[in-house]
Amino acid sequence: MRIGIHLGLLLFASSTLFAQYTDQINSNRPGESIGAFSVGTGVIQFEAGGEYRFYKHKGYNNSKINGNIGFFSLRWGFLKEQLELTYEGSYLMDKLTSAIVTPNPVYKQDGFLRNFIGVKYLVYDPFKKEEEINVYSWDANNSFRFRDLIPAVSLTVGANFNPNQNDQSFPYGDVFNIIHRPILYQNIGGRGIIEPLLSYRATLATQSHFLGTWVFVTNFSYDRITSDFPEQSYILTLTHTFSPKWSVYMENQGIYSEVYVDQIFRTGAAFLLTDDIQIEGSIGANTKDSPSLFSINAGISYRLDFHKDKDKAGIRSEKDRKRALKKERKGLGKQAKKASKSQRKAQRKARKN
Repeated sequence: MRIGIHLGLLLFASSTLFAQYTDQINSNRPGESIGAFSVGTGVIQFEAGGEYRFYKHKGYNNSKINGNIGFFSLRWGFLKEQLELTYEGSYLMDKLTSAIVTPNPVYKQDGFLRNFIGVKYLVYDPFKKEEEINVYSWDANNSFRFRDLIPAVSLTVGANFNPNQNDQSFPYGDVFNIIHRPILYQNIGGRGIIEPLLSYRATLATQSHFLGTWVFVTNFSYDRITSDFPEQSYILTLTHTFSPKWSVYMENQGIYSEVYVDQIFRTGAAFLLTDDIQIEGSIGANTKDSPSLFSINAGISYRLDFHKDKDKAGIRSEKDRKRALKKERKGLGKQAKKASKSQRKAQRKARKN
């Protein structure tokens, strides 16, 4: 949801042709939230990154984890502008050093933290009937309006797939599972919980644009539905674009389940290399010590753009649309000059009388 959003907003404001598609890539990275809008029909988008994570768990005598995560997301806009098919995956490879016993044993682990396939649908689009840009007033297009706070709303539903059901390293996201020891069963390794092969997730996303360069995104998710330990979470992301190429963001994520509870804060920046490529980086940390978390993330987003539009006037390409908009602005300019000329004539006539 980062760079290119406010530039895309100009397109939303200048025409009703595009409900979803923007001239520049609209990525969910570098944060964890997902935006309300899809990538647009005919667009295939790849979002990938790597992250270093360091955990330390006070409850396990300050046992530590050093790990690397690979993130991958695939987004495809299909059938309608409001629809998007999405895949989200994250795979962790780590080394856990247990401080519970001496000498400290070391465990190497790997497995999915996320493996999700779903469909997103835009339920409400506040830009659908947006008024045209006022080509004579910068203030009119960039001043604060309360109706700008009315968000776009989307719903994503899908399924989590757990391919290693009986040999999962991180059930329900618990990275310290292997050294968990129930009080009455100290000879048992792990919690003894198994995440099912299939569970479900629903995410409600909202997206508000204001003051031309600010975007506020919220996500509210109910995850691992039908499992023994369902999870509820929220994400709040505020993004500011301060140049055509650069944007920064701040994010807060809350996670709540019987297995894992956390509050995570992230911040980072994104840079637009081309209209179809974005690179970014971020850092993150949580607020507790059971476990504490620190992360450094870097990634890239790339799209294949096969988008085609056809509006009521039969405009089929983006170049044609831009030419039509330019022609319209020239027409408005001529009308303004003509009106000004008529006004001057009327004033001269009034002075003579």
